Amino acid sequence: MNQVLSLVDRLLRGQVVGPEQLATGKLDVSEGDLAKASLALGASYGAFMGLYAALQGGAGGALQLVSSAVKVPLLFLLTLAVTLPSLYVFSALARSPLGFRETLRLLLAAITVNLALLASFGPITGFFTLSTDSYPFMKLLSVAFFTAGGLVGLRFLREALSALLPKSDGDKAEHARAVFRVWTVIYAVVGAQMGWILRPFVGNPGLPFQLFREREKNFFQAVLETLGALLS
Repeated sequence: MNQVLSLVDRLLRGQVVGPEQLATGKLDVSEGDLAKASLALGASYGAFMGLYAALQGGAGGALQLVSSAVKVPLLFLLTLAVTLPSLYVFSALARSPLGFRETLRLLLAAITVNLALLASFGPITGFFTLSTDSYPFMKLLSVAFFTAGGLVGLRFLREALSALLPKSDGDKAEHARAVFRVWTVIYAVVGAQMGWILRPFVGNPGLPFQLFREREKNFFQAVLETLGALLS
């Protein structure tokens, strides 16, 4: 655990993915260490999400807690698997010095930063779990936290990719930034829909435990309906 915390601290302080490392195309961190950190941080926040169903006395509440602890890191790793090839191609087109393995490390680093912020929101999620019985509120709270974590992770990745762009040719650099912006949108949409496929994360205490729900509607429709239920 100390190794995980040390790695996360170095990432947040810019000591792992900095200009010096990016300039050489070599990131001084292993995929295994980043994956371990992502799994630990994701499981931590997932457990807080599943705690709501467990404390509300829902059927299979304990199963929901375990399921959520597994699903949160799985969500990010599956999104990584789907989007990594496109990021590598975009990075190569932008003349990035990063090879495929270094691109993987960079994306894992961004995911770890994302999950570090989510894990820091865990106690807040736990507080509201103990102080409210509103299921729509708990769902929207988690969506808000995932959105905040995603924005921070994507900003981390964008700044790293910007450091790789050529500084001498303004037109090429701007074109590369536009390409990466397109990829950012793709990543965000894939991540949101992946979360929808893997739901439930919070768990409705009024329903029996389900590992996965039916694939009806989509993530964006569900958020609007949940917001309507909360306000009604």
